[in-house]
Amino acid sequence: MILGLIGVGKMGRAICERLMETGNELVVWNRSPEKIGDLEGVTIAATPAEVASSAEIIISVLANDNATQSAYFDDGGLTTISLNGKLIIEICTSSPERAVELEKAVQDKGGLFIESPVGGTVKPAKEGSLLALVAGDKAAFERAKPILEQMTRRIEYLGETGAAAAMKLAINLPLMVYWGALGEAVAMATSKDISAEQAMSILVDSSGAIGAAKVRCQPILEMMKEGHSSASNFTMFNAIKDMKLMVGTAQSMGIESPIIDAARKTAEDAAEDGWAAHDASLLAAWRSSKS
Repeated sequence: MILGLIGVGKMGRAICERLMETGNELVVWNRSPEKIGDLEGVTIAATPAEVASSAEIIISVLANDNATQSAYFDDGGLTTISLNGKLIIEICTSSPERAVELEKAVQDKGGLFIESPVGGTVKPAKEGSLLALVAGDKAAFERAKPILEQMTRRIEYLGETGAAAAMKLAINLPLMVYWGALGEAVAMATSKDISAEQAMSILVDSSGAIGAAKVRCQPILEMMKEGHSSASNFTMFNAIKDMKLMVGTAQSMGIESPIIDAARKTAEDAAEDGWAAHDASLLAAWRSSKS
């Protein structure tokens, strides 16, 4: 099958490689074509509209609302042509309201739309073991399902458009709170002459750990000890973007969110301190250094 892919960043590239591995042909577009680099076997399109003209199913893997706005609505954007018979699968984490706006724009051009933000980072994307959170038209979901099955270990259909966006933000919320709390926990332990290595080893092997803690333990320690780390799957910049969406979504639903609001402020302080491009999990190292 010929599939379209819009956005070839870290996640987009991993998803692209996975879909080629499972036997698909890919037509791809990226705002910075040079970043497609050595991705072999793909056809490079000049615009998102060209992608949509070449494929029946188009997967959008963009980092934020600004990138999505451009890919959908600028000259050469997805919605500048007829989308009759086309299906758009939107993977970007957004607000529920934004997902509804994108759906309407696609439907106005005759296309089908589902939102499908995913749980997981680059490694599970390459392995086809992401968690897909899907919402939107049920018939569109059934059409998308064979493609999503190639990318995921689990697919959850959640109902009307906006529900998947809300669920994705709900998944990320405790994770964002955790990294700052982990940094404070390490600072508490090391204040009594326990080494950071020993403290982290105990914390990640206890009830004080989440599943991602063991995976991120070594990069966090590297940052604490050496001041650098190669981990950058999900940057602090993108985490702050998501936390702003969480706070805004909570407000629109009449839900108080003081805990994630405090976590957002901590991440913003770290970003202002030069950590914006670091992996969000390294907030633990930054917070530990400030405690």
